[in-house]
Amino acid sequence: MSDTAVQFLSRPLTAQPGQPLRVAAYSRIAEAIRTKLLPPGSLLPTETELGVMMDVSRTVIREALMLLEEDGLTRARRGVGRFVADTLPRIGIEKIRPFDQLLGGTELDVQVKRTLTEFQPASEFTAPGIGVEPNQDCWLWESVLIRNGEAIGHLQENVPADTGREPGAPDTQGNAVDDGDWLAAAAGPAGRTSLAPKTLLEILAERPGMKLGPGECQISLSTAGPSRARLLDLRPSDPVLVLTQYVRRAGRPFYLAKCLVAARAGHLSVMQSS
Repeated sequence: MSDTAVQFLSRPLTAQPGQPLRVAAYSRIAEAIRTKLLPPGSLLPTETELGVMMDVSRTVIREALMLLEEDGLTRARRGVGRFVADTLPRIGIEKIRPFDQLLGGTELDVQVKRTLTEFQPASEFTAPGIGVEPNQDCWLWESVLIRNGEAIGHLQENVPADTGREPGAPDTQGNAVDDGDWLAAAAGPAGRTSLAPKTLLEILAERPGMKLGPGECQISLSTAGPSRARLLDLRPSDPVLVLTQYVRRAGRPFYLAKCLVAARAGHLSVMQSS
C-alpha cells in the first residue's frame, strides 16, 4: 500500500451526528477504493492495521468491511485476506448525484454540452419542485450529455431565480451586501451553446455552505418526442428513460431536474439492502 493511501486512511475519522462510526469507516475506505488509492485487486490492510490507522476498534473495522463486501467493493479470500474488487459497481440513483456522473461511472467520461441557460416562468410542474409560485421566474439550464462521442442524455435543471444572489458580509451600516450573482457568472452569456465542465447540480454542490438534501428520484418511461429526438439523434417515437430528480435545501424544495436517457446509455444501478 502506498504512503499516500496510508496518509489518507490515517486522517482523523469523525462521524456525522447520528451516523454510526462503522459507516464513517466504510465511507473512508470506499473513497480510497473509488479514487484508486487502493487499486483494483490490491490486498487490503488487516483489521488490526486499519483500526490503528483510523484509531477505532477492530469491531468497527470488521463491520465496515462487511458493508464494503456487501456492496461489491471488496472480496474475501479465506486464509489470505480481503482484496479490492477487480471491477467496481457503479454508484446508482440511490444517492444525490449529478446525472453526468451517474451515467459516466468511474471509468467513463461524460461531457456536458450546455445548450441553454436562461430565466423563464416556472410551469405548473416546475414551481412546486423548486419552491416558487407558477409563472415566477426560475433558472433553466439545459444540457446534452455526451459519452464516447454519442449523445446519451438530455438534461433540464431548474432552481429559483434568486439562487445565485445570496447576501454576503454586512457593510459599515450593517446592511447585507450582495456578493454578485455567482450563478449567472457560472452560466456564462445567455443562450450560449458550449462544452461546459459541470452541470448545475455540480456547481451548486461545490458552493460553500450549500448543503443539499434529502432528495428523491422518480423513474418513468416515455418517448423522445420531436425536439429532444434531434438532440439525442433518435426517432421521436424511440423510448427513453425519464429520471426526475427533486432535491431539497434547508427543508424546502429547491432543485428539480429531468433527464431523458437514451437506451444506448446502458444500465443504471439501484442499490438495495434487506
